[in-house]
Amino acid sequence: MKQKGKEAERLAVSDTYRHWKKWGPYLAERQWGTVREDYSQYGEAWEFIDHEKARSNAYRWGEEGIGGFCDSLEILCLAPAFWNGKDPILKERLFGLTNNQGNHGEDVKELYFHLISTPTHSYAKYLYKYPQNEFPYSDLVNNNRRSREEFEYELLDTGAFKNNAYFDCFIEYAKADVDDILMKVTVVNRGNKAADIHVLPHLWFRNFWKHNKRFSRPNMKSISDHSVQSRSIRNGRYYFYHEDGEQLFCENETNNKRIYNMPNDVDYVKDGINDHVIAGKPTVNPDKNGSKMAVWYKLSLQPGEEKSVRLRLSKSKLEHPWNDFDAIFNERLQDCDDFYNETLKENLPETHHGIAKSAFSGLLWTKQFYYYDVFKWLFGGPGEPAPSRTNLRNYNWQHLTNRHIISMPDKWEYPWYAAWDLAFHMASFVEIDPYFAKEQLLLVLQESYMNPNGQIPAYEWNFSDVNPPVHSYAVWSVFEKDKNYTGKGDIAFLEKAFQKLLINFTWWVNQKDKNGTDLFEGGFLGLDNIGVFDRNHMPPGITRMQQADATSWMAMFTLNMLRMSLELAKTNKIYEEAAAKFFRHFLNIAWAMHHIGKKDISLWDDEDNFYYDVVEMENGTTNRMKVRSLVGIIPMFAVEIIHKDLFEELKEFRIRANEIIRTRPDLASLISNLDNTNEEGNYLFSIMRGFRLEHLLKRLLAEDEFLSDYGIRSLSKYHEKHPFVFEHHGRHQIQYEPGESRSGMFGGNSNWRGPIWLPLNYMIIQSLRKYYTFYGDSYVYEFPTGSSNKLNLKQIANELSKRLIKLFESNEDGKFQYHADDSDKMFSKDPHFKDLHLFYEFFDGDNGKGLGASHQTGWTALIANLIMELDED
Repeated sequence: MKQKGKEAERLAVSDTYRHWKKWGPYLAERQWGTVREDYSQYGEAWEFIDHEKARSNAYRWGEEGIGGFCDSLEILCLAPAFWNGKDPILKERLFGLTNNQGNHGEDVKELYFHLISTPTHSYAKYLYKYPQNEFPYSDLVNNNRRSREEFEYELLDTGAFKNNAYFDCFIEYAKADVDDILMKVTVVNRGNKAADIHVLPHLWFRNFWKHNKRFSRPNMKSISDHSVQSRSIRNGRYYFYHEDGEQLFCENETNNKRIYNMPNDVDYVKDGINDHVIAGKPTVNPDKNGSKMAVWYKLSLQPGEEKSVRLRLSKSKLEHPWNDFDAIFNERLQDCDDFYNETLKENLPETHHGIAKSAFSGLLWTKQFYYYDVFKWLFGGPGEPAPSRTNLRNYNWQHLTNRHIISMPDKWEYPWYAAWDLAFHMASFVEIDPYFAKEQLLLVLQESYMNPNGQIPAYEWNFSDVNPPVHSYAVWSVFEKDKNYTGKGDIAFLEKAFQKLLINFTWWVNQKDKNGTDLFEGGFLGLDNIGVFDRNHMPPGITRMQQADATSWMAMFTLNMLRMSLELAKTNKIYEEAAAKFFRHFLNIAWAMHHIGKKDISLWDDEDNFYYDVVEMENGTTNRMKVRSLVGIIPMFAVEIIHKDLFEELKEFRIRANEIIRTRPDLASLISNLDNTNEEGNYLFSIMRGFRLEHLLKRLLAEDEFLSDYGIRSLSKYHEKHPFVFEHHGRHQIQYEPGESRSGMFGGNSNWRGPIWLPLNYMIIQSLRKYYTFYGDSYVYEFPTGSSNKLNLKQIANELSKRLIKLFESNEDGKFQYHADDSDKMFSKDPHFKDLHLFYEFFDGDNGKGLGASHQTGWTALIANLIMELDED
């Protein structure tokens, strides 16, 4: 479906960061507690700048705000702050627990919602819910000092929203033009008593001058009672218009006296506005200038009353900034509605339309300006003393210089990009903004991101950690969908990505198949707690682990590269040789998975009919790690369907492929014979043919194993009563846990020991659809296993999609299923809560309760893909 309309026209403008995407919701929702801002000696990122220090510390690498906007280089930032007259600090940033405070790791303790956004952010809306009574900071910290076996203590548990004593704070933006940003903050009193609130929209410069002597300090100054002029060598002049309110100014400079008990560099420091409003201190500049300012509004609202403040930031000096304000908002809101009505399928049920729209909007709100120069972070910039560091984190990534808008997993809990998360994000982004999807996939392959050795950076805590190689999957998925929409494929994009992925593929072969046996390792590979022990740090005496998931991911990688090279060969015959290379490598991997070493041990267990990791011991023996987990399901993903017409067109490839088969027929026996197609002329390339697929599906679709009412569990429920135990240099055990992990492995804030995760569920469904394309209606399987209800693979894919979608639908109690334990009924009964969606990181394997990060629209936005792709024919 080709998008049309005004928003589609804006998207099609090239070099969008100089045009309609120049401004957007690019502020982090948490800059404190990040690796980037950690200048401690021993790498104690969570403690170096915590929430308490954040209001006083001028950041080095970025900025944060509540529902904030900034330009694409984060030079100038715009976001509101609030004060209920009772809190000890202004509400300038979202509060949450550090990894060391939460009983399940870091955890935001606020209620906020990314309501809507267009892809260019020409219109965007955010909701923050703010208690009218004092915010329970201490209560949240103290009551989360509990064991891993207990639930997290949440904001609603504190009673802060009792009797609806809260404000709904709506933050809206509309663009009149590229550099003309309209902002409206609307506050609604949801309580049953009159209440006061202070609203303080802030405008400030990121502190880029302190660490770069090329830039002088920028300045904002009052030019009237209702306007402010900002001026910077980096972005020129802007005019900030406001109605009423009091102007307050300070500098975005650290309060050294408060944090370090040292003299301040300037008179009016970063927390000056906070201290003036809260305590009446003379900490704002009476001359009304600085690098940070706010407009102070004091509002009194009756029960149910709402009031708005209007602001406008523009490159232009406007005589009448309010004459067209409301008209522009209405027009952009209409453009937004038109865009989603054109993009989403016409026949979607209203509830599904709302879920998909919310998912895509949350995905758009979680873009962030991400700046991190590892060399400068390690050794200091020009003219700066080197930081004192004992822990030289990411020392091998000194080339890495990131300064771009990047899609984040969650801008509070994970305000840093993660390579494999980002790949899944783009599978969703392509549905609404294929330009951004392609840009992001190429971005992390650039020389300033990818390591010279070919590794793609994982995430800032350790760029050398190994993520599953799903980038090739995302590239091909984006290419195909973009081709379907536009009618022609973006060959330039595909070729650029392919060339860089060749380097990454070589890194995998050289680094993770050290014995050259086509069996791969990789450590935990993103599946943090799914192993019986930490696969990055195995018990003594184990010399190697040959991983079913790592090897299967590489089989998928190989197939993706094969498919890309065949597509590129249509216009450049040189790529036929590359296609033959990847065809042979795929056969080698498929063979290796079923024939390990001299004893011919296989990753496939014929007794259990399942794939397992295999460990090699010092004494030469091997052991299968018989854990029924997603590790053994991932081999399903190595599947591709290719039509015979493509082989007939590419004669050189066909000759080479036939020669490989002729000389090694034992390899080809593992996949479809190139002389054998289905009735539609399709070849199947897959690790698993009918027999293995059938037996794997028996476990996958069994309700006492992987199949939940709400999707596929990450660990078989079989292990609830039958834990897997590995006795070797201690007792290592893994047991099914439907919700939060009780294991402290990887900080305890991640869990693949039972819960449902959207990305791998999505890939299971995608794989089933591909198998259906080859096998058609003739292959049917029990769904669920043992039910005697036979379905074909497409029907099974649809049924799995429906179970996942059910997580976001209202259940018989009138609440979304992921609010399964909403004991106080706010999310099921309160009309101002019950239609608002959250997008959790993962979901309880038994009851569907949302767990982990609550705004991980990143890969949980794949729910929108499932809705869009649901095929009930």
